[in-house]
Amino acid sequence: MKKIQEVISRAVSVSQSIGSDTTIIGTIEKIVAEIVRCLGSGGKVLLCGNGGSAADAQHIACELSGRFYKNRKALHAEALHVNSSYLTAVANDFGYHHVFARAVEAKGKPGDILIALSTSGNSKNIIKAIEYANESQLITIGLTGITNSSMDGICKHIIKVPTDDTPRIQEAHILIGHIICELIEEELF
Repeated sequence: MKKIQEVISRAVSVSQSIGSDTTIIGTIEKIVAEIVRCLGSGGKVLLCGNGGSAADAQHIACELSGRFYKNRKALHAEALHVNSSYLTAVANDFGYHHVFARAVEAKGKPGDILIALSTSGNSKNIIKAIEYANESQLITIGLTGITNSSMDGICKHIIKVPTDDTPRIQEAHILIGHIICELIEEELF
């Protein structure tokens, strides 16, 4: 029982740190404005991540494309890893480092959004996707942990969850994703 309470306390502590960090709150507001502008003008949100971050990317995409609180028009949001035939073909033919960059090349247009999730901030396939998105004039948004990483300085907007504990980072990414989805829904509908 004590261990369970300790884990919950750590999760709550990270959430409270986010809630009292005016920089993170301001960045969330900027991200929401960017996504509202993009979706409001017919653009799309692309998301990428590996492992648990892939699951988080898919979760956020479904909240936007399906529904969050409101029964409303679907929004164009897509996690880039969900086509396993594409993923394995590109990984086999070009290398796994290129799977998300090639998906951005195929699907992204200037003004679209790329949300890249990486707890370490150093995943090579995520970095290549961000770099390609920047070259192609997409708006890049990074969600990572507190540790200095390769994502620092290459995303237009980055939120660094104030911990280096991977499960707490992932929990915070979903919290932040839910906040973003709720605010987008309120703005657009």
